[in-house]
Amino acid sequence: MAASVEDEFDFNTQDYYSLLNVRKEATLEELKSSYRRLCMLYHPDKHRDPELKRQAEQLFNQVHQAYEVLSDAHSRAIYDIFGKKGLEVEGWEVVERKRAPAEIREEYERLQREREERRLQQRTNPKGTISVGVDATDLFDRYDEDFEEMPGGGFPHVEINKMHISQSIEAPLTNTDTAVLSGSLSTHNGSGGGNINMTVRRVTSAKGWGEVEFGAGDILGPLVGLKVFRNITPRCFLTAQCGLQFSPRGLRPSCSLMTARHLDQNTMGYLQWRWGPNSAMTTSLVRDTKSSHFTLALQLGVPHSYLMMSYQYKFQDEDQTKVKGSVKTGWFGTVVEYGAERKISRHSVLSAAVSIGVPQGVTLKIKLARASQTYLFPVHLTDQLLPSAVFYATVGPLLVYMAVHRLIIIPYTKAQKEQELELQRKSSATDIAQKKQEAESAVLLMQESVRRIIEAEESKMGLIVLNAWYGKFVSDTSQKQDKAKVIDVTVPLQCLVKDSKLILTEASKAGLPGFYDPCVGEEKSLKLLYQFRGVMHQVISADTEPLRIPKQSHRIESES
Repeated sequence: MAASVEDEFDFNTQDYYSLLNVRKEATLEELKSSYRRLCMLYHPDKHRDPELKRQAEQLFNQVHQAYEVLSDAHSRAIYDIFGKKGLEVEGWEVVERKRAPAEIREEYERLQREREERRLQQRTNPKGTISVGVDATDLFDRYDEDFEEMPGGGFPHVEINKMHISQSIEAPLTNTDTAVLSGSLSTHNGSGGGNINMTVRRVTSAKGWGEVEFGAGDILGPLVGLKVFRNITPRCFLTAQCGLQFSPRGLRPSCSLMTARHLDQNTMGYLQWRWGPNSAMTTSLVRDTKSSHFTLALQLGVPHSYLMMSYQYKFQDEDQTKVKGSVKTGWFGTVVEYGAERKISRHSVLSAAVSIGVPQGVTLKIKLARASQTYLFPVHLTDQLLPSAVFYATVGPLLVYMAVHRLIIIPYTKAQKEQELELQRKSSATDIAQKKQEAESAVLLMQESVRRIIEAEESKMGLIVLNAWYGKFVSDTSQKQDKAKVIDVTVPLQCLVKDSKLILTEASKAGLPGFYDPCVGEEKSLKLLYQFRGVMHQVISADTEPLRIPKQSHRIESES
């Protein structure tokens, strides 16, 4: 669900290892051996027919290109890391050839960054948040006398009592300067206001950056701020911020200082000091691993002091499901929160949490993150600790999600994936037809070689490929509408037989000479019926599974 069809299928990529039928760890001698054999098969001078000669020349050039890339250590390292597209990036000609794969990766990323810098003026990074607060306390907190007097037959009253909208965009000015324009609007119980901010950020070096902020609003007044970030050591950084607010009550200065340090590979320690309207000292410890996230924080300040601890467990599944719980206690009371998060599409993450506090009551928080946009829906259910509110806040969203996921999300994503796959197939129809034509041409060029191989194998009762099919096989005969999508690959496989052995490497068989993909995007396999020492055998191999025959396999009776 997380990956797109375009990422899964790249029809224009030729697997050089599969074309030469060699291992990814193949030595130069193995490459030469395979290359010589294919050259003998496809060399244009071996064919007199003009059409066969043209087809042979085309296939010969493909084999020659694959050998040139894989036989050169520098080009092979680039191909192994980035594929054929990596070889097409401009700038490799000035790169030192004697480099390790890690150095080549760094150089590739540098070249990519240079390409991106040419398009700086065309790039923005929009971010936005919409928060809608819902007051649903009438569902649980109403009294009987209120129920009797309520108009409309006693239906509970649910209303939106607050809303907040914020948006920001970035505009790169130069390679080191970026302008950020942001604004927000807020309303609560009929009254509200807004503000707009302009920030200019400059990257001074690889170790730090600084930014200047100017703001204006109808509530707090104009704002001028300065923020600086600096890496002190490779494991420690510092952030300092100061601001001056021009409010109707006079100037309101503020200042904050935060330092952080990597305690180990997965643990960070933070120490923050704030001075101003909300002065406080905060110490926190954050540990983030592949399977969990833990936070412990202590704040001492005016007017809020608290101790907070949270834990999040990450399931190692396709949808990146997470469950989390936290407890926060201080002068304001105690709040316990628990919830779950799940990836519902490639760019969307849905989460829900239940907050239970004294004296805050029970609140259900629903959050949807879609790309760089965030939508928040805090639903306040009750001001009291009512078991019924806790139960419905916990079970209700779970049941709704399961119903929506099964009835809407799964059918929609399945239909969308099929639609994208179909569009991708149509857009690549020309390329697929070309590969099919190349495979058919390769089979014609193999006929003479296959005849000689069969004669040699028959003379010593060696390996004879009787029948071979490649593609999608349908085992359920009741699904008549879903026909098998296979191609006959008997000739290409017999052509690969050498010294009574057939060896296929661990790669998609669609890249082998004489093969093509008959069912793009679907699971494929190879079904092979062969004869060795006068006995017939049958083998079924998955698409990317390595194959070596003859081997101990299921013996079947020959049919006349």
